[in-house]
Amino acid sequence: MKTKHDETPALTKAQKDELAMLAGSDEKDIDTSDLAELTVEEFARATRFHELYKPRKQQITARIDADVLLWLKSKGERGYQSKLNAILRAAMAEDEK
Repeated sequence: MKTKHDETPALTKAQKDELAMLAGSDEKDIDTSDLAELTVEEFARATRFHELYKPRKQQITARIDADVLLWLKSKGERGYQSKLNAILRAAMAEDEK
């Protein structure tokens, strides 16, 4: 069962507008003159997209109230840690506003 905490934050109107503008652009209209071309060696050392997209997980030990854990697990025994992470990520995003 998906909840609002299982999803990444929604795009803002400005982000949606920019994406729509970019989607309608032709590749030849993009000015890349200020970008240096990568050498083969630099390209090989470049960070891959999936390394940027998916945050690294770090194992921790944390103590939480028993009723909170019960509530998390009541949403499905499996995935409660991911749900906890999503809740914390949403709080972090809200705090950064």
